[in-house]
Amino acid sequence: MSINEQSRREFLKWSSVGVSSFALSSLINSTAAAMPQAPVSHHPAKAKSVILLYMSGGVSHLDSFDPKPLLHKLHGKPMPGQIERTQFDAVGNILGSPWKAKRYGDSGLEMTNLFPQIAEKADDLAVVRSLTADFSEHAQGNFFFHTGFPFLGHPSAGAWIAYGLGAANLRLPPYVVLRGEKVGVPHGGVSLFGNGFLPAFAGGSVFNLAGDSAVPNITPSIARQEQQKSLALIKDLDLQFAQRVAAKKAVLDCVRNAEIAFEMQQAVPELTDISQETKETLDLYGVSSSNPHTSQYGRQCLMARRLVERDVRFVEVLCSNVGIGAGGLGNPWDQHGEIQRGHGEMAQQVDAPIAALIADLKRRGLLDTTLIVFAGEFGRTPFAQGDGRDHNPFGFSAWLCGGGMKGGSIYGGTDEFGYHAVENKATIYDLWATVLHQLGMDHERLTFRYSGRDMRLTDVHGDVWKELIA
Repeated sequence: MSINEQSRREFLKWSSVGVSSFALSSLINSTAAAMPQAPVSHHPAKAKSVILLYMSGGVSHLDSFDPKPLLHKLHGKPMPGQIERTQFDAVGNILGSPWKAKRYGDSGLEMTNLFPQIAEKADDLAVVRSLTADFSEHAQGNFFFHTGFPFLGHPSAGAWIAYGLGAANLRLPPYVVLRGEKVGVPHGGVSLFGNGFLPAFAGGSVFNLAGDSAVPNITPSIARQEQQKSLALIKDLDLQFAQRVAAKKAVLDCVRNAEIAFEMQQAVPELTDISQETKETLDLYGVSSSNPHTSQYGRQCLMARRLVERDVRFVEVLCSNVGIGAGGLGNPWDQHGEIQRGHGEMAQQVDAPIAALIADLKRRGLLDTTLIVFAGEFGRTPFAQGDGRDHNPFGFSAWLCGGGMKGGSIYGGTDEFGYHAVENKATIYDLWATVLHQLGMDHERLTFRYSGRDMRLTDVHGDVWKELIA
């Protein structure tokens, strides 16, 4: 604000408005006015929240949810047929899986024993075996998975969902990303969770569960009442300013985020205090495990349940790095070498906590309204790279659970080597079209006008997997 008589008069006028308005309406009571429109509803919703269990680095479908007996039969022999260009152009012989496959549950869903406890939940899983991606490099693959585009600047799926449904809990962000000790952000960085051109409130908020406070500087330095008065005055000044500038919406977004941050000062410490959880629940998730990676991931899965209990719309859970193979902090499933050891230790990290999450949501009556998505940016090749596997975007697996999905079911398939999708070829666009559908939104109608066109999470693509809907 420039120093002149006009601006000083305006400042005094706005200040008087701010002080008087505080007497009429507190900051908390006025929060709703700054929030987005009512939730988008194109049809009845079956789910109200999503938990994305993101396996960054590319978990091997061949060693988990799409076992191929032919790989054992031809183990050590050259791969027949045309070989697609790989990420590192290191093509070895066919590599049979070191894990044993069998059928699980009443549905007889076939998978290996890499994830023994998740396998016991087979009748709750809707497995997609024909997923494809357009990119085989981690950063591009991560952006493509999260946003539908291979570069930054576009909103993530979590941001689209937060934008479409709005915030059901005004004391917490609608989109939260959970990480912990030795848990890196997937290659591509925090822009993977960004709001892009959508309103700022829709962007992901990263909670780090490794330390004493999930959110830095969450403890206020002044009394709540004094802080409330200050924020109320600032809000009134901002609202007056918003009427005078072209970027009105950007100013309102700042107001909204300040109000959410104010409420988070009380909501986040209560959320992250798990002292009232029973010992049985903590043990179920593996929080007390002697394996620090299992313990950390178990805490994150437990926190995901606590967040959806509090009506947070989208929760993403990240893995920690076990330090085996080529995988780094950002892509811990990336075992180009030592896949048996690396995938084995990564599975030990996530298996029990994920199975616990499914069971805990189910017993609390939350699985019906919570959609769990388990996926990475691509799969792995049927041939070896040393004693690991290279990236394979041509056919891989993911699964969905709860939220109105048909458990114990399979969609699509890969060839006998698990190399290419050959039946009901599926895309990331289809995945998000299906997720939005379960949340009551038509992916073709959830749009935002930007740069002269109506933008979508699914761009100009996407089909709902109706065969997997209960």
